[in-house]
Amino acid sequence: MKKDISCYFSELGSMFLKVQVADSSGKSLEFADALEKAINLIVNRTSKGCKVIFIGNGGSASIASHQAVDFFKNGSVRAIAFNDSSLLTCLSNDFGYQYVFEKPIEMFAEKGDVLVAISSSGKSENILRGADAAKNKGCHVITMSGFKPDNPLRSRGELNFYVPSDSYGYVEITHLTLCHCMVDTIVGKQQDAK
Repeated sequence: MKKDISCYFSELGSMFLKVQVADSSGKSLEFADALEKAINLIVNRTSKGCKVIFIGNGGSASIASHQAVDFFKNGSVRAIAFNDSSLLTCLSNDFGYQYVFEKPIEMFAEKGDVLVAISSSGKSENILRGADAAKNKGCHVITMSGFKPDNPLRSRGELNFYVPSDSYGYVEITHLTLCHCMVDTIVGKQQDAK
């Protein structure tokens, strides 16, 4: 068991160095440059009154809610996640689960907002529809996915972060860490400006 534990953490640690990023054309981007672009995009758009919207299912929904709070509370960035249980059950009952993010994005997203779409598989229909709805509203889209390298979410954003693993744990922890890196860097920039 000790060997399994050591292997788990060794593989998890290496996962952060394996993240691949591409732009909307599929062109590969250097990891740190891509994170810097994402941070600058969020800072630029929210400084102009726009907001960050996070969407995800299951563990990714937890990341979305957690980060919406952290970006708001710690980063002083307008941020929201559409994970209210009444909202989800109403929309899934009335329209179908594939529309639970598309419908609120159509209603509440504004041109210039930033959508962060998080999906381990990168193929959840409601996340794909949410990303498409955000683009149709003139939002900027950042995606975070994993599992198969040809997953459809991986080509939906301006910046597409991909974790090459089929382990939910590795993918979710890496997505969470990417988000924490962004908000912690934003907080650091704000403190440096004081």
